[in-house]
Amino acid sequence: MAASSGVETEPEWIKRVKSEGAVPCLKLDSKDCKNSWTTPSPNTFMVRGPHYFSDKVKVPAGDFLLKPLGFDWVKGPTKLSEILSYPSSRIRKAIDEQFQTEDATAKPFVWAFNLQLPHKDNYSAVAYFVSTEPILQGSLMDQFLKGDDGFKKSRLKLIANIVKGPWIVRKAVGEQAICVIGRALSCKYVSGENFVEIDVDIGSSMVASAIVHLAFGYITTLTVDLAFLIESQTDAELPEKLLGAVRFSELQTDSAVSMELSSSTSNERSSWWKSLGNGFSNLLNQDTPNMNNTSFGNLQRDEDVKKP
Repeated sequence: MAASSGVETEPEWIKRVKSEGAVPCLKLDSKDCKNSWTTPSPNTFMVRGPHYFSDKVKVPAGDFLLKPLGFDWVKGPTKLSEILSYPSSRIRKAIDEQFQTEDATAKPFVWAFNLQLPHKDNYSAVAYFVSTEPILQGSLMDQFLKGDDGFKKSRLKLIANIVKGPWIVRKAVGEQAICVIGRALSCKYVSGENFVEIDVDIGSSMVASAIVHLAFGYITTLTVDLAFLIESQTDAELPEKLLGAVRFSELQTDSAVSMELSSSTSNERSSWWKSLGNGFSNLLNQDTPNMNNTSFGNLQRDEDVKKP
């Protein structure tokens, strides 16, 4: 399955989600692109072609596998991670509200790439993509979602391109810099019933951290393309296909939205453990004849309600 790179009709809910972020989503050919994001052409990225392991030829990427869903430029009191695990997060909330009458299997599947920048204000640039059709069983996408962290670490790849910016940044990044993210940087892979989120700690690499520190000084003048894909490592997996790509332009630091993720999930989990502890305490302190009628009954009811 592939999300066409050409002109197509987008579902209204996707249009709405794309338009609701603090950083505007503009058309690719917009002239005034200050503090905005868009989807670049997939053909600006070169990927492994159908015979790459014999001829080493790369080809323009062609269609995306996923549809663009959103881009968030955010900051927090601490490093932001597991964003989609929180029902209060923007994308999660929008999908839960749109598909509130659907079961989990009917909801679209979201892929989030959270680039955590090494900065005292804990900035994150988060790109979201969505699959509105079932993921083909046995495909690389399916293998990635079902695979362990070792598989994910060895396969997820990033292509970065400085479209516009000062020479010093373009020189530091290079032309279409490519890396297998998990080999170069510390990543956290977070899976939910209808999402996967990859939190990429750029500060975990001295080289990457130095480049980002340099680039951050020019961020209000930079236009950057980022593409994400799962690396093909056998002939049967060729040619490579992009999951999705995002272009952000001239981001303004003061436009980053402060995000303090709700702790309701962790509070519920803590409350459940507290109930469990109280239940056992009651068991120890009560007479034997009353044990089955009180403590176990209360504990079971608490567990039914609050178990995560």
